[in-house]
Amino acid sequence: MRISLIFALALMIISCNVKQETPDEIKKAILQRIKAPVFPKQDFLITDFGANTGDSLQANQVAFAKAIAACHKAGGGRVVVPSGQYLVNGPIHLKSNVNLHLENRAVIRFGSNPKDYLPLVKTSWEGTFIYNYSPFIYGYKLTNVAITGKGVIDGEASNTWSKWKAIQYDDQFLSRQMNHQSVPVEQRIFGEGHYLRPHLIQLYDCQNILIEDIKLEDSPFWCIHLLMCKNASLRRLSYDAQNKNNDGIDPEYSEDILIEDIDFNNSDDNVAIKAGRDHEGRSMKNGSKNIIIRNCRLKGLHGIVIGSEMSAGVHHVFVENCKALGYLKRGLYIKSNPDRGGEISHIYFKNIRLDEVEDCFFITSFYHSEGEGFESYIHNIYIDSVYCRKASANGIVIQGFPSKKVKNIYFNDVTISSAKNAISMQETENIVFSNLNIGVVAEAPSHVQ
Repeated sequence: MRISLIFALALMIISCNVKQETPDEIKKAILQRIKAPVFPKQDFLITDFGANTGDSLQANQVAFAKAIAACHKAGGGRVVVPSGQYLVNGPIHLKSNVNLHLENRAVIRFGSNPKDYLPLVKTSWEGTFIYNYSPFIYGYKLTNVAITGKGVIDGEASNTWSKWKAIQYDDQFLSRQMNHQSVPVEQRIFGEGHYLRPHLIQLYDCQNILIEDIKLEDSPFWCIHLLMCKNASLRRLSYDAQNKNNDGIDPEYSEDILIEDIDFNNSDDNVAIKAGRDHEGRSMKNGSKNIIIRNCRLKGLHGIVIGSEMSAGVHHVFVENCKALGYLKRGLYIKSNPDRGGEISHIYFKNIRLDEVEDCFFITSFYHSEGEGFESYIHNIYIDSVYCRKASANGIVIQGFPSKKVKNIYFNDVTISSAKNAISMQETENIVFSNLNIGVVAEAPSHVQ
């Protein structure tokens, strides 16, 4: 007993002497780990492999595949897409050590025949692993991969794939059933006869990633999905993606991600950080963590979002120096429901400027008012130096559970100039306000003689 007591005291002394890293130290360490890949200085022009320059009627998928294979075999480099328009009937599958580089005024336009996106590939759809049509640009288990340049990647989906949104619900429900029932992934076969739209760009289980300068348009589903990825830099991108579910960037089960200097204009979440859905997500060892979002311009449906697929957990996300350039339904949004479980913690919002929103800051454990049995644990969220001009509905909403209260939420220097409803909170604990103002700033009390 005496030895056990001495051992316990020793552990207490050691734990007390362990220095806890500050948020700035954690952020600095993340940035030091994130390094863009470097490629050999050799170019492979798709026009040298049969691509028809400037002819949007020419199908160029084979030329892309040949150029990428040659680049990979030679040890890596750039696969260059010269100025002009290129119709690609089918997916572009990347390989390790390849930088797909679009020169100024180069446009890749994808065809709309679903059969061209077969055979099926292993992918994920709304947080559940399945086999489905290939994403338009796809990479699986790659190291050192990039998409760069001043060109445009156009999904051409507004009159084709986007119409599947209205007929996807049976397949959406089936995928979730397979998740909840632990159906082996190899048996989760979608594709022909099903209506789950493919992503525009998906990198799956890849590391050392760079995506910069390109413009993304008219995506069939999510625009950029980083699934189980590590060490990724995304910068100076721009968007014109107005279809349903056109999320801008979705890191999922991913870590050490830098998202900076992006011009968002997409009709769903600008950034949505995810970590799997429900039973399958809860079984995963690694969620999403160590993500920095900075110096971005926000425009779309929602600004910065955590969830709702977050069952494996989301931790250490830093959002700073971002501003809205137009209306957002919700500015800063953390969402889960009791199907999810999991944990969201250590999320830092700093120096954010919002214009008109429906809700400025919203944390909910009741997303879509569905689910039971697996309440999420949401805690330690820090909101510092946030300004919002107008909230047509709510300034601040926080919704927890009696059994899993949302706790330790810190607001500092937050101003919402106008809001229909200032604050709504249920099942919360330790919500701290410092220098919070909603509505007209009160002056000194009037003096009545």
